[in-house]
Amino acid sequence: MKQDILFTRFAVVASTIAVVLGLITVFTNIGFGSNDASVAKQLLFIIFSVALLGLFYGNVVYQLTRLGQLRRHANHRDEHIETLYHRDDQPAVNILVPSYKEQVSVVMQTIMSTCLSEYPNRRVTLLLDDPPLCSGADLLSLSATREIVFGLNRTLTAAADRFRDAECSYRRRAASGTAVLPREQEILGSLFDDAATVVKGLGVSYAKLSEPAFAHADRVFEREVIERLVREHRETAAHFRKGKSIDAARVRLGYRRLAKLFAVPINIFERKRFDNLSHAPNKAMNLNTYIGIIGRKFCISRRADGASLLLETFGAEPDVAVPDADYIVTIDADSIILPDYLKKLISIMEADQGVAIAQTPYSAYPNPPTVLERVAGATTDIQYLVHQGFTAYNATFWVGANAVLRRTALEEIKTLTEERGHSIPVFIQDTTLIEDTGSTIDLAARGWQLHNHPERLAYSATPSDFGSLVIQRHRWANGGLIIFARLLELWIKAGSSRPGVLETIIRSHYLLSPALANVGLLLLLIVPFGNEFSSIWFPIAAAPYYLLYGRDLTNAGYTWRDLLRVYALTLLLIPVNLAGVYRSLEQTITGRKSPFARTPKVKGRTAAPACHLLALCALTATAMVSAGVNLWSGNLLFFGFCSVNAGFFLYGGLNLIGWRETVVDIAAGSALRFGQRDIGADVRGQLAEESIL
Repeated sequence: MKQDILFTRFAVVASTIAVVLGLITVFTNIGFGSNDASVAKQLLFIIFSVALLGLFYGNVVYQLTRLGQLRRHANHRDEHIETLYHRDDQPAVNILVPSYKEQVSVVMQTIMSTCLSEYPNRRVTLLLDDPPLCSGADLLSLSATREIVFGLNRTLTAAADRFRDAECSYRRRAASGTAVLPREQEILGSLFDDAATVVKGLGVSYAKLSEPAFAHADRVFEREVIERLVREHRETAAHFRKGKSIDAARVRLGYRRLAKLFAVPINIFERKRFDNLSHAPNKAMNLNTYIGIIGRKFCISRRADGASLLLETFGAEPDVAVPDADYIVTIDADSIILPDYLKKLISIMEADQGVAIAQTPYSAYPNPPTVLERVAGATTDIQYLVHQGFTAYNATFWVGANAVLRRTALEEIKTLTEERGHSIPVFIQDTTLIEDTGSTIDLAARGWQLHNHPERLAYSATPSDFGSLVIQRHRWANGGLIIFARLLELWIKAGSSRPGVLETIIRSHYLLSPALANVGLLLLLIVPFGNEFSSIWFPIAAAPYYLLYGRDLTNAGYTWRDLLRVYALTLLLIPVNLAGVYRSLEQTITGRKSPFARTPKVKGRTAAPACHLLALCALTATAMVSAGVNLWSGNLLFFGFCSVNAGFFLYGGLNLIGWRETVVDIAAGSALRFGQRDIGADVRGQLAEESIL
């Protein structure tokens, strides 16, 4: 660990010195500011410097966050939370799972992982956002999801009742003085064996629903949740049977824990059933709607036109009663959390009342079936390390796949909006498509902190094809520039909540990187810089970054070959990220928010937009032409740069997208654009068997 820290410090210094020396060399070569330097050369120098420094900004921030991550992991101590069941007034936790047209097996896996994440005072609510008046396959899927949840609720309720009765029986024996310690230990051993059997049965029930397309996620769920809990419960059973140092307090705690293991009510809430609630088509408003009714009671009223309304009531017998909650946990319906997620994160927030959000950035499911999913997952796992480093500089961002939210903090950033004549509370702003990032700045402006826990406690799905990845990454790239303006305003405004310099530098890069990195790469590829701009110092400056990135990949279970694939994917996403940046600028100018697009999760393949694929073809051709021009002019450094990038463009197009898929998607997209739907269908039928949405 110390060697890694020293090497990273050296890398930061070496990269900085190399970039400075390189720019000085170029500055000297063109004679910037002298009579010998033409206006064109000076303009090229400015463009070159902006592109290079934009990329170098990311280089330095990565190394700084890596330093922070290394320090945090070196100081981290995994402490078991033994006081979890000692208190009778445990804070209430409501776990929210927003879902829209998800596969039934995916929803069940997520809900089961939340139910089996241990915490004594929790409940789960599935926020079903499917249209309630659907038909056909959509209705079948919606009905199956409801029935699966109801069935799981019945199973858990039956198990909870049994263990609760066992605790009550023990209390009676203890009160009457008939509780004998060895006998109670034997009973507890049998009960924990029964708990293991319940968990194993849940795993068997899920296995009947699992599908081959999600087999790699199923393996993680089986290993990290089901098998782990079965093993732990059986070990606890053996400990109670054979333990010699177990006293009455430990026995009492064992019964209390058993009574709470499966005591987790599961509810379903469908906001679109009620006309006076928000129907805005995004996850943020789905969450906002339910958060707004927590701790309140309602009756259901029907208007003359048949529409249903949810109206607050203070009567004794409401139609809908939503229990209060101290903490809200949000879990995407394609994610899972591990058994100790809740107890670890909530204990952190209980210990520090200044933390508004605690999370563990999600990891990608290992061993995916496609190369693209593996490479996209590699970038996710690197981001996990980066986000850990953010916390070292108080620059944590909320990553929306999973998080524990403090209710009082959400109330502080609450606003109201109007939708179809109804007043709608908004806790998580949906002004951009990256609502979690925007909410981070809202909370920071009020002095709240965010925390990344340095353990892998959550996993989330990664898009398995380029079309789905385009939708996801386009959404991620859209909004950073808008939020950066709010961060800048927070920096300018004096006050106790004003962020520090290093915090602002790191936060700014997170928001600006889609623009800076992709514009920088694009400029270096397409602008004809001359020999004066060549300097060996620039590849020397980049080398430490790629060495560290590759080492982090191998430590995360990947290979050095995946480093090359990650770079290829980075190039493939240039048009996607620039499109997201353009949408941010468009929203800034016009005030029109971009429509929310959910990442598709289907068995088949999602088509990539033809415009993005054509842009990649154009970039590949440009890189080849630039390589030829630089070779002709004797500019060997830029020839090498353009040649290497052209090779990565070709590799990525062939291996991460596929030439057949590229032809199909371009032909189908062009046919749809020009109204030739039949031609598009013919092309799809000839060149692909998979379904394209």
